[in-house]
Amino acid sequence: MTIKVPVKSDIEIAQEAAKKPIKDIANGLDIVEEELELYGHYKAKLSLDIFNRLQDKEDGKVIFVTSINPTPAGEGKSTVTVGLGQALNKLGKNAVVALREPSLGPTMGIKGGATGGGYSQVIPMEEINLHFTGDIHAITTANNALAAFIDNHMQQGNELQIDTRKIMWKRVVDLNDRALRKIVIGLGGPVQGVPREDGFDITVASEIMAILCLANDLQDLKTRLAKIVVAYNTSNEPVTVHDLGVEGALTLLLKDAIKPNLVQTLEHTPAIIHGGPFANIAHGCNSVIATKMASKLGDYVVTEGGFGADLGGEKFLNIKARSANIKPEAVVIVATIRALKMHGGVAKDALKEENVEALENGLQNLQKHVETIQAFSLPFVIAVNRFVADSDNEIACLMNWCETNGYPVSLTEVWEKGGNGGLDLAEKVLHIIETSENNFKPLYDVEASIEEKLTTIATTVYGATKVTFTPQAKKQLLQFEGEGWSNLPICVAKTQYSLSDDATKLGRPEDFEITVRELRPKIGAGFIVALTGDVLTMPGLPKKPAALQMDVDADGNAVGLF
Repeated sequence: MTIKVPVKSDIEIAQEAAKKPIKDIANGLDIVEEELELYGHYKAKLSLDIFNRLQDKEDGKVIFVTSINPTPAGEGKSTVTVGLGQALNKLGKNAVVALREPSLGPTMGIKGGATGGGYSQVIPMEEINLHFTGDIHAITTANNALAAFIDNHMQQGNELQIDTRKIMWKRVVDLNDRALRKIVIGLGGPVQGVPREDGFDITVASEIMAILCLANDLQDLKTRLAKIVVAYNTSNEPVTVHDLGVEGALTLLLKDAIKPNLVQTLEHTPAIIHGGPFANIAHGCNSVIATKMASKLGDYVVTEGGFGADLGGEKFLNIKARSANIKPEAVVIVATIRALKMHGGVAKDALKEENVEALENGLQNLQKHVETIQAFSLPFVIAVNRFVADSDNEIACLMNWCETNGYPVSLTEVWEKGGNGGLDLAEKVLHIIETSENNFKPLYDVEASIEEKLTTIATTVYGATKVTFTPQAKKQLLQFEGEGWSNLPICVAKTQYSLSDDATKLGRPEDFEITVRELRPKIGAGFIVALTGDVLTMPGLPKKPAALQMDVDADGNAVGLF
């Protein structure tokens, strides 16, 4: 008789792990005591003074992890990122993992956290997934302080002649709350403020989050905050934070949040976690400061971008790498058999059944993301993140497809085996770094027009035939050119589920157009956002949110957190 051993949940695995004091992790990176600010025993912030001390040290090699288009079946990109970092250290390499901070919106909603899974997690998992060191709360406060300053300015005489109909700055909260998407404020008479329509975004969609993640230091943060366009005046001229005179106050609120956070993996690999912009509505990468600090402290940095190569991948390579002068040495493209089967037409409730034909159909999604990375002239390895239900025939089909096409591939088992399950992947990544040609270059010149840059992204990365603009977006194109904003990179807000702007079109859709409905200037962040499809900047909760399973026991331990 076969006895089934219960599979432990991620949080059970994390809570049973033997953690090292964060001081020991820091000592392993040669961080001096004055550069470490403790947040309890297992978390710390790192001083930006590290950059000054290590300015002459050669930067470590950056390995970027991306994936196919995500499905509800899951891809495990963060899990592979953590597992690869652990595997590199098992091979004797000095590797540091650099991840984004989880948002409470998806944590309490449906997507889950962002700390990896199984035996490839960062810990303390429950603290990282909840309030962590307060960075996202600081961003929320700074964002909402700016909203209060705008409304107070209008209440106190409106010297800048802000047009109440053209205020773009929204309030934020780090939760999924659809009821706050559109609201009316200032009701109740003259002493309650100026009545107007307003709304909330989720905190990770705030431009301040994007700015924190792209700033190089505290002064750059302040300079970028000053450039934020919050509204237009009655003459249709932009009004900025500098016009309001509050960039200093906002910087003050963020002076600790700009410092990256040091934690560890289950195998005590150092992990720097900092910043968490969504990739479907922002640029989806952890902070420049975190990635650069990891490259000063380690010989190899394993970092990730949100969602697939069409979103976080494209934005890491076209926006973050360009802005921070980062040259990735290799890319890992994560794929799962069950997600590929969904792209091949299988319903979620039938994914455990073997279906080689559907897998073969779904491989076109993986093929498109391979072509995208090739367009950036970067070497890559496909990481097949193995799940228990994957059949031998399905695994053979996928591995044979990769080998037939000449694509480096590794069957990865980091969820179950930790670093040991990623040794083959680590060896293949190291091999392609040493032997492959790397001519990395962003896909477009920033001096090209907004329309040209969008067309390049849509045709090369998504596979669209062309880009169309709504009448509103066409007017904004002319306006942005007049303001001198057309030479900025483009950040496309698009569904993560499809290469197109229609979430229902899985696989590799053909003969489709991308429709840009609106353009938004994010001058502080340093890019233009192009809104497509029906993507929302404030998500809603599902019918049965993950929060329904969450609790705390009598000893204060988190329960049901994945």
